Amino acid sequence: MTSNRAPEVRVRNAGSHWTIEYAAMAGPCEVLVRRTTQSEARKLASLVHSETVRIERKYSRYRDDSVVYAINHSDGHAVPIDPETYGLLEYAHQTYNLSRGAFDITSGILRRAWTFNGQEVSPDNEQIAQLVALVGWDKVELTTGSVHLPAGMEIDLGGIGKEYAVDRVAQMAHEVHGQSLMVNFGGDIRAIRSDPNDPPWSVGVEDPGLEDSAVGVVELAHGAVATSGDSRRYCTVNGKRLGHILDPRTGWPVEGAPRSVSVIGDFCLEAGILATMAVLHGKDAKAFLAAEQVEHHCIW
Repeated sequence: MTSNRAPEVRVRNAGSHWTIEYAAMAGPCEVLVRRTTQSEARKLASLVHSETVRIERKYSRYRDDSVVYAINHSDGHAVPIDPETYGLLEYAHQTYNLSRGAFDITSGILRRAWTFNGQEVSPDNEQIAQLVALVGWDKVELTTGSVHLPAGMEIDLGGIGKEYAVDRVAQMAHEVHGQSLMVNFGGDIRAIRSDPNDPPWSVGVEDPGLEDSAVGVVELAHGAVATSGDSRRYCTVNGKRLGHILDPRTGWPVEGAPRSVSVIGDFCLEAGILATMAVLHGKDAKAFLAAEQVEHHCIW
């Protein structure tokens, strides 16, 4: 049975659960919920779609009406922020400190020097050096009511925004509906189980060398899975394949890193940060994850 609430949102009966599907955050979004009716699934679809769109509009760097746009075009002036934005930026601040500067939301500006479309590129070292000079969360002034970036600097929440949306949508949907569910935004996943007798969701671990193919399966009942890798975004330099995750301290992609890192944790935001930090550790990714004592899959 298939029913469309609106052209951009699909609601369908998948037998053991209902599936809500729509496109947002530059990819497919999916919410799976158990023990509901078609009417309830439609109402839930409206709620989760609206919340996803709200977060995307608020924090996308591509929209000129977003908070991120206002911050990035502040020309060195402080920008007022609300509690939600402060919470995200404070989380980024803590992660910057814990990673000793490896995870830095001001490093998005480095994208100007790179194109990750699978083609051979010739990086401009002078441009990279100029951009690295505009990177550094330690130069940012953050208070509960405002954020101040030096002129020329930018922030990019691409490393935490989608994961935050997954957690937020999952929690909101569970509070409203109360049944077991799973939220999947392009492979970043959060599951909440309300009944201990409910079976886990089967989540495939993607093979980075073969699109739409899995090398393993995670049985996820309650928790999150997030993946970072180069299966779709990469370039080659002198014939060497380099992924899209850039080291903010050098301006270059991390060499020797796994092709894919999937981390299983309690929250999607937490799992996503750890997956990215693992890639930033390059050849030492697996040792880093072992030290963090988190369940993971690393594929080179």
